[in-house]
Amino acid sequence: MIIYAILGFIAAALGSITPSFLNLTVVKFSLKSGRRAALFLIGGFATVLFFQANIGAYLTSMLMKNSEYITNLQTVGTIILILLSLHFFRLHFFQKQTRRKKDLDSSRAYLHGLGMSLLNTFAIPFYFTIISFLIGLDYFEYSLKNSFYFSIGSTIGSFSIYSIYAIIAHKMESKLDFIADRINLILGFITGVVGIGNLIYLL
Repeated sequence: MIIYAILGFIAAALGSITPSFLNLTVVKFSLKSGRRAALFLIGGFATVLFFQANIGAYLTSMLMKNSEYITNLQTVGTIILILLSLHFFRLHFFQKQTRRKKDLDSSRAYLHGLGMSLLNTFAIPFYFTIISFLIGLDYFEYSLKNSFYFSIGSTIGSFSIYSIYAIIAHKMESKLDFIADRINLILGFITGVVGIGNLIYLL
């Protein structure tokens, strides 16, 4: 139980610490609506990530035997990424930017976190890759119990890393003004580059 939870924690921490539209959204929320709203947003992320880790573990054995499913998932994910990129560019170039802090209801922040995490097309392929690697090293054997413990560790790992982002953003607000003013542009570039990369790979 402890080993699978630790493996899940490490996998999620490695996946969450790298720049992505999720952790940059945490920074954006923390600066705009405060740390409390950001933590509820992270709670929404973590809820979905728990199920995504379970799905990733379950699909690993199936997808390893049926490569056409992977291609279909990548195609859908690529479309979503490109649409997200266009959305973030629209927000940056056509929506008036405001630095005024705005209180956000906890339930709305949590629901926003659920929605953003559901749009995160990286999660399931990421867990598929990690778990496939662990299976190759004989560190992971799929079962409902093992998948559950791995997902618990993943949820804790993701929540911990994203919370650090929220705290750092709050304490370093003056130093993050440049990023905060251009965060939609950064998110657009990140999702756009990954989406175009996936498109090139599929073609």
